[in-house]
Amino acid sequence: MKKSLMLCMILVLVLMTACGSSGEGANSSNSASGSANPSEAKDTITVWTYPVHTTYEDELKGLVSAFETEHPNITVKTEILSWAEGPQKFDVALNAGSPPDLYFHAVDGSYVNTGLALDLDPYMTDDIKNDYLPGTLELAQIGGKQYGLPLYQFQWAWGGNKRILEEAGVDWKSIQQNGWTWSQFTETAAKLTKKLPDGSTQYGLVTDGASLDFIEMLTRNNGMPDVLNEKGEFQWGDDRIKDTLGFIKNLLDKGYMPKETAAIAPKKRTDMFYAGQAAIISKAIPYYDVMIQNRNKDIDAGKVTGEKLDFVLLPVPHGDNAPAKTTMGAEGYVAFKQKNDQGEQHAKNTFMVMEYLSNAKAGNASNELVLPFVRKSQADLYAGKELGTAETRAASEQMAVNIQIPVTLSLDTASAAKMKQFKEQVVTPNIQALYSGEKSPESIAEDFAGKAKQMLGQ
Repeated sequence: MKKSLMLCMILVLVLMTACGSSGEGANSSNSASGSANPSEAKDTITVWTYPVHTTYEDELKGLVSAFETEHPNITVKTEILSWAEGPQKFDVALNAGSPPDLYFHAVDGSYVNTGLALDLDPYMTDDIKNDYLPGTLELAQIGGKQYGLPLYQFQWAWGGNKRILEEAGVDWKSIQQNGWTWSQFTETAAKLTKKLPDGSTQYGLVTDGASLDFIEMLTRNNGMPDVLNEKGEFQWGDDRIKDTLGFIKNLLDKGYMPKETAAIAPKKRTDMFYAGQAAIISKAIPYYDVMIQNRNKDIDAGKVTGEKLDFVLLPVPHGDNAPAKTTMGAEGYVAFKQKNDQGEQHAKNTFMVMEYLSNAKAGNASNELVLPFVRKSQADLYAGKELGTAETRAASEQMAVNIQIPVTLSLDTASAAKMKQFKEQVVTPNIQALYSGEKSPESIAEDFAGKAKQMLGQ
């Protein structure tokens, strides 16, 4: 009897232990790292992005709200970064091993090199792949692996003030259709530069002294796709870079660009263009057309003072002996994991948010920016609702024929990281020295070649 009672007690204890163990298992399965019922697991996805267009913050809020309604277990925490300070903030977070789950940017080999960029291939369904237009998914791949979902195809150009161009007799329609060489641009810049009645100068061209966009657009239009080419070979060490730097120096020496270019911030550059103090602005994107249309409406409504402008999208001039190239690629969301990996289910949830922020409705970004769509569903949804003038859209399509795909998509991650470091540590200070007149094109070219041996090994 005692033996039977003891056996019963042992059986009860075993059952209680099993139940307790089962309870712990259920709790752990509700974590983000793995779940028998993942749709019920609570999770938070962080998104760092930028003011992609004027109303993007409101658009993003709508997309996030709709996603959270469909997926009440997932909270999406967004942060809008500034274009000026955001990249550095992200680099600091990435180097610390704690990047956001999603970051708005072009895919970059240096990101992949950290080992924290999330390989998206396991989550890419055929339906998603087939919705992207031909050649667009590849713009967010490194080494054939998918690391981002494009939201739009970016396009860098120059922009002109139609009134000033026409007053100087510039045939901007022909330039949009046929392009122009550096010699042709220099002749045009001379016509566009003059003293205004108030004593100020109207410059042929204005750019800012802080970014590398200007030199990168020009080198691509002089036979150099980037500091490295697709094979990882150093490009900025011969006569092509000297000619490019010399072209810029000539514009400064002739007074076609402001002498204080090194000190001009991006906002100041735009203000000068709006004020009619510059006929052409670099860089400009097709979205300037919509921005200026909105500004004109604000002027009519008395919200803004100033001259109403008509925008002209212009291709970047190319070297006299080089083909025209248009800087294009894709920008969208790139996914990351953290040093303290939160597990596979968190990665799946990250991709779910990423896909939602890149869906058909998200195609409004392409539409607002007057840029090519990347998905069939986006093109279908916004058909007949295109923004921007017909002239701007036609010029954008013409420039896209000469697309220069970013070389970072072809480089191995180590080479991409070295090129980024070279630009930050060598190119940026040298270009600012060129603008300020402290260094000559020849001395800068020598410095590029010397530093390339040290930093790039070639």
